[in-house]
Amino acid sequence: MDALTIGQLGRATDTKIETIRYYEKIGLLPAPRRTTGNYRSYATEHLQRLGFIRRARELGFSIEDVRELLKLATHGERPCEEVDQLVAHHLEATEQKIAALTRLRRDLRETLNSCQGGRIAECRVIQALSPPAATKKKRTLGSFRT
Repeated sequence: MDALTIGQLGRATDTKIETIRYYEKIGLLPAPRRTTGNYRSYATEHLQRLGFIRRARELGFSIEDVRELLKLATHGERPCEEVDQLVAHHLEATEQKIAALTRLRRDLRETLNSCQGGRIAECRVIQALSPPAATKKKRTLGSFRT
């Protein structure tokens, strides 16, 4: 599968055309050759590289992490210690996010469970989301307008 248009590359990798152009602009994806009509013409290497980029981004790696992984991937003979370190750092950050989201889920459940229905003026959810000074004054929804 050679000589793909940008649309074909996008469909094959489930990537928006604007994203492909952005990855080219920042150097993650090498510029393709151009046709005589000045259209981009992508090769199999672009398809494979963009697939790698997309997968890494789906897993939450930053653009800079992806750039580093791509650089490291070109040195197949080297030990994978640097890759392991990068992934370990990403795993630690991911675990911290999971812990924060778990706390958020617990807090949201508790707040929602404390709501007994009734009027918005007594709504526990609105009170929990309001700044501390606002909850002391027992603001009504109408007082949130600016």
